[in-house]
Amino acid sequence: MIVSLQRKFILISAISIFVVFSGIFLVLVFFSNRQLDRTMDTLADAISFNDGVFPEFDPAQPSQPFPYDNIITEETRFSTRFFTVWVDDAGHITHINIDSVSSISEEQVEDFAQTALSEGTRRGWVSDYRYRVVETDTGSTLVFVNGTMNRSMSGRLLLTAFLVLLGSAFLILALIIIISKRVVHPVAESYEKQKQFITDANHELKTPLTLILSNLDIVEADVGKNEWLDDIRSESERMGLLINQMVTLCRMDESDTPLALADVDLSGVVDDTVSEFQALAADRKKKLTASVEPGVHCRGDEALLRRLAAILMDNAVKYCDAGGEIRVSLRCRHHPVFTVENTYAEVDRLELDRLFDRFYRADKARTFTGSFGSGLSIAQSIAKKHKGSVTAYKKEGVIGFRAELKER
Repeated sequence: MIVSLQRKFILISAISIFVVFSGIFLVLVFFSNRQLDRTMDTLADAISFNDGVFPEFDPAQPSQPFPYDNIITEETRFSTRFFTVWVDDAGHITHINIDSVSSISEEQVEDFAQTALSEGTRRGWVSDYRYRVVETDTGSTLVFVNGTMNRSMSGRLLLTAFLVLLGSAFLILALIIIISKRVVHPVAESYEKQKQFITDANHELKTPLTLILSNLDIVEADVGKNEWLDDIRSESERMGLLINQMVTLCRMDESDTPLALADVDLSGVVDDTVSEFQALAADRKKKLTASVEPGVHCRGDEALLRRLAAILMDNAVKYCDAGGEIRVSLRCRHHPVFTVENTYAEVDRLELDRLFDRFYRADKARTFTGSFGSGLSIAQSIAKKHKGSVTAYKKEGVIGFRAELKER
């Protein structure tokens, strides 16, 4: 249990770190792309407003606001690679200016221009070029500014940020793994004390219970049976049953307890359990029907699986309405699924999320019915040991339990 708690703590921490750092990285990517587009648009605008050529640097011109204040300087015109395309109203290219680029042909320029026009937007990207389309009296002017260097710088910055975040995430996770033992230590200490208490209570209480029952046998032999002695025996046996169930629950929590794994014929287990409860259900005027798919097998501990089936069946027989119906089914798709349903008029009043709490009983008066409310908790522990689960569900007038077993 403690190891499982430690793993859950590490897993939750890892997911939290991943979500936070992924969010930070996505924000960096978003703003980096926005800044890149804005930088390239500033250059394209400067060229498009100067008849398709790069304007002379004017120191008196107001600078752009932060963070674009130093985009255009005296050296910018010499480091900016661009070309300009003029198109008439019919969409035909009338003139091309590729003086500032040498690695692109006129055919590629025409392809770039047609692609930009077909997109129908004023701004965008074609390959590594950021373009701007400006409508004129005679047609359109298309300015393409090469963004290879800017993209490369942006990519390197994002890669650096990614590596820093990734390294930080692993470092934080490593620290969490190291300190996780300290975090769960108080819980582990409390749990060990609880287990020790239950073990000690088991030994301390069983001895006087054994003496009480032995003395009862002696008294009954002398004075005969009477209702007071019967009450004492009944309550003593009830206390013994409670102690045994507490010890069982404690042992179920020990994740290192080995299972006697073997190939188990689940169909046979369920058929046997149904047969055992058939007479009891009939005696209590409750109809029991079963639909068991033949040949369903799983790898598990047969004794525990029989106990799981018996707990769910016993629960259904105890709480089914008088004259009601109990339905049992076993089927196998990806893994075995065992369900037990019974009619229960007050199903809407049940707190499904609490049914598996230890010693929880829906009866607020806690009238003793032969059950301490620990059976479902034991069933759930058995299912978890088989990498499965037990869940409760309700329909109109029906309460059901679904056990999935995944240890195959």
